[in-house]
Amino acid sequence: MGSVSSVGSQGSGSQGSADALTVARNVSTRTVAVVIDIVVGLLVLPYNVSHLGTAAYGLWMLTASITTYFSVLDLGYGGALLKFVAQYRAKRDTRGLNEILSTSFFLFTGFGAFAYAVAIVLAIFLDRLFHLTPEQAHVGRIVLLLISLNVAAGMAFGVFGGVINGFQRYDLNSRVSIAATAMTAVVNVLVLAAGYGLVELVFATTVVKLAFYWVYRANAYRVFRELHIRPSLFRLARLRELSTFSVYMCVIDWARKLNYSMDAVVIAAFMNTTAVAVWSVAQRIIEVMLRLTIQLSDVLFPAVVDNDVARRLNRLQAILLVGTRLSLATVTPMAVAIMLLARPLVEAWVGPAFAGSAIVLQLLALTVIVRVGNATATTLLKGAGDHRLVAITNLVTGIANVLISVILVRPLGLVGVALGTLIAVGAAALFVVFPAGCRRVQLPLRRAVAEAVWPAAWPASVMTVYVTLTRSLVGDTILAVGVEIAAAVLVYAATFLFFAIGRDERRLYLSKAYELAAAWRPVPAVPERA
Repeated sequence: MGSVSSVGSQGSGSQGSADALTVARNVSTRTVAVVIDIVVGLLVLPYNVSHLGTAAYGLWMLTASITTYFSVLDLGYGGALLKFVAQYRAKRDTRGLNEILSTSFFLFTGFGAFAYAVAIVLAIFLDRLFHLTPEQAHVGRIVLLLISLNVAAGMAFGVFGGVINGFQRYDLNSRVSIAATAMTAVVNVLVLAAGYGLVELVFATTVVKLAFYWVYRANAYRVFRELHIRPSLFRLARLRELSTFSVYMCVIDWARKLNYSMDAVVIAAFMNTTAVAVWSVAQRIIEVMLRLTIQLSDVLFPAVVDNDVARRLNRLQAILLVGTRLSLATVTPMAVAIMLLARPLVEAWVGPAFAGSAIVLQLLALTVIVRVGNATATTLLKGAGDHRLVAITNLVTGIANVLISVILVRPLGLVGVALGTLIAVGAAALFVVFPAGCRRVQLPLRRAVAEAVWPAAWPASVMTVYVTLTRSLVGDTILAVGVEIAAAVLVYAATFLFFAIGRDERRLYLSKAYELAAAWRPVPAVPERA
């Protein structure tokens, strides 16, 4: 067997410092990638609408939305792949790792082929599924098949992204994602500026995206020099092994969709489309905030698997404590500031007609605090053998959310639906998942609250005082509200860094921030061997 350096391994202080820098680099690059994706999307959208026209742009979004449902064909195997890459890497089992990767590659290729076959069927009947003119149906078919080609290829090439993430080099994937987003935007602008239409635009951007899949592949071979994907390495035993984990990841994914995607359906069923629009304004802000603050727990998954395989209980305890504290310290200032400034934020963004979104935004922001704060415990349980508990809890939470929302929507309207989500998610986090995470690493619940939750929670009171004193000075523009939110976050950050945590921890965070100043220089991937 070859040797694999374990990013999450226990060792000297220098190793611990390297581990911290790895996590910091992974989180920071992923966050930057998300921010760039959001900003580029906001900037390119009006340009596309103005050049394509509302009808053509709507047709594009319609066909793209169809392909988003292809993600259900993953069946949880994407999460299983990441888990077993990290596991066999920790075991230094080159043969087993290549068998897992080869089996996954041909499985994902099959999923991609099936997805494209479904796309062909949908393209044939597109004019019967939607109210389209003959010309729109013709264009829509071409666009759907082009987008589906990208989706199908992404499934097959997803195994290479799994290799990179499993080796804890999320930063490589993030850098490629940033480059792909930028290049796609440039091609988008150039194609439309040249006078071409929707089909040419989608064709050109699809070619760019397909080209970047080969960059992901090249990076996978850089981080794992002994990577071999061959038909001869496909094993039914490995497929069964993957399936024992993927079935629970599939349940978790579907339960998450039930928990966070059914609210609009409940509102439409019991209220009206105007209420759906009011809800959607708050939901859009929440989705952005969640994408920005959930990154840490995601990148910790391979480290959890690595330390669980090596039975490093003290490292798992540290992951739960530090991960929870930092996750809360990331989401709390943003969420609390948005809660305090919800009404001016909504009115500045979409106008007074949507003022009803403010209370929904406040309740959903509180839900995000609970969800992100509990994310490290969820990741720990998934990676350390308690994935069944997570799957069952998520499923029960999703069902409870729908039932409570249905009960409360008539007397309370949108507030009742938001409360349904908050009550279900909060109960699962406070009474099931977080206590289970503490038990898994043999950590007293009281200590976890004192060391992980309280230091991140109390600085919010200082920030609240600041916003209360300055809120009357805030203008009614989106820029003014944004500046106030940013200032409030800075007040929280200063309080957290200089008063809520100890000197050694503060020095560690500041030193890693200093080292990350050079993070955007190309970081050579150290060849690793399994």
